[in-house]
Amino acid sequence: MSEPRRIDYGPDPAQFGELSLPRRAEHAGTVVIVHGGFWRALYELDLGRPLATDLVAHGFAVWNIEYRRIGNGGGWPSTADDVSTAIDHLAHLDTDTSGVVAVGHSAGGHLAVWAAGRPAAGVRLTAAVAQAGVLDLVGAHQQGLGRGAVADLLGGGPAAVPERYAAADPLGAAPLTVPVLCVHARADDIVPISQSESYVAAAAGRATLCEVPGDHFTVIDPQHESWAAVRSALPDLLAGRLPSTS
Repeated sequence: MSEPRRIDYGPDPAQFGELSLPRRAEHAGTVVIVHGGFWRALYELDLGRPLATDLVAHGFAVWNIEYRRIGNGGGWPSTADDVSTAIDHLAHLDTDTSGVVAVGHSAGGHLAVWAAGRPAAGVRLTAAVAQAGVLDLVGAHQQGLGRGAVADLLGGGPAAVPERYAAADPLGAAPLTVPVLCVHARADDIVPISQSESYVAAAAGRATLCEVPGDHFTVIDPQHESWAAVRSALPDLLAGRLPSTS
């Protein structure tokens, strides 16, 4: 496989991605990786590199993106704007956009599913994968997930900035017109599985939950069975189909 190629999609130091292409493409389309870390600048796209390496080895093209986060110019809407711009930048790269799936972990799962519902998109997603995703922002704020991370992202609680929650919350936008796969461990004590359960219940058959063993971080371990479940689902998702989780 080729080495990842860093490509800027904007002028800010955080506005870049790493494009990885297999020597022989075995799957049409491109997988976008959106790392997590409760939208904070402490966490970077190196979290997604092991997954990108694994996917390229299995014949997928991968765009692992960075974006502005809380503490380095991020927040709402700049963080979401960056993810949107990074996905749209695929139109200018040497990669197949016939199918594009965003795969995000934790807060990255929020951004992946949010991006799948963008009303205006230069490059439309055919599906999204949320690995232990934060998909109910009101509930996450009420539960204090990430020590106030949702309020840090949106600039306050639901009563203070209701319009931002309305724009940013995947739960409120469900169901989407494209499929969403939620992968979550029952034992996750950082983002509870109820986040995925609530989203799937609201998605009216356009989302499915794959419950996996492990914890919040095993879902981004390329050697763990929870990641194998995502990889095996990607061909269907790239084609816009919701795979079976049985």
